[in-house]
Amino acid sequence: MEQKMYLSFTNPETKDELLRWWKSLDISRGDRAELRRCHSPLNVAFTPAYHRLRGALAKFGPLNAEDLAVVAGVLSHVKTYNPGSFPVQMATPGSVDGKKAKVSGLRFRRLLKIDSDDPDRLYGSMIRIVHLLGDDVDIPSLANSIYWWNERTKNDWAFAYYEHAPKDEQ
Repeated sequence: MEQKMYLSFTNPETKDELLRWWKSLDISRGDRAELRRCHSPLNVAFTPAYHRLRGALAKFGPLNAEDLAVVAGVLSHVKTYNPGSFPVQMATPGSVDGKKAKVSGLRFRRLLKIDSDDPDRLYGSMIRIVHLLGDDVDIPSLANSIYWWNERTKNDWAFAYYEHAPKDEQ
């Protein structure tokens, strides 16, 4: 396993690099399509778009390649950057009836059970959540959470989600 330095996608310089890379996927639609067809972080690591992101972020220090591959693959499914907190976005009621969270409490609890040493499962689950949110999420918040998927992240998410979730989701 590679050494991970503290990389924060909410840091202004890192955030700018990440958003610049994500916006470049609109220009190079073939890269976005290639990333979206990937079924695992390993597949993502074989794409040029992933290596452009890795190269852009390398100036901030050592990176964990596998965690970054999960970030790149999931972000390729995001259509709109919507600033805010990702767990709060999951808890926000949907427009259908306005009474249920976009991501149900059950699905949220299942997500929190994913171990940090299971990037394939995290990858698939996060893509499904992005789609549940209408592909409209806070990119730096999501990237940070995926890259630092651990007990602290899960704890922070639980507090944010349940603080904002409709009462029937709790």
